Amino acid sequence: QAQLVESGGGLVQAGGSLRLSCTASGRTFSNYAMGWFRQAPGKEREFVATISWSGGTTYYANSVKGRFTISRDNAKNTVYLQMNSLKPEDTAVYYCNTSPPRPGSWGQGTQVTVSS
Repeated sequence: QAQLVESGGGLVQAGGSLRLSCTASGRTFSNYAMGWFRQAPGKEREFVATISWSGGTTYYANSVKGRFTISRDNAKNTVYLQMNSLKPEDTAVYYCNTSPPRPGSWGQGTQVTVSS
């Protein structure tokens, strides 16, 4: 069964950086556009960034544009999210999924906490 596993989260001070990874197992996602999403406490899950299957096209939420970079390595079946200039409002659980997301493909996510 296909599984997406997110990693790389942690506690960081405002202005710091983190790099998240999402590795797929059980099947390849190299033919799919992939995305990162996040859910802050008490809020709905929201879109963060998406990347085409080839990696040639990316799109970002306005709130992270210019600070976050999505990339992928199809040979490793892995998608990355480089997060720079982190802000306290970036605190959330971050998830990857296909884009648009498949309801049955949500993983456990990785917690990102940004302290002020």
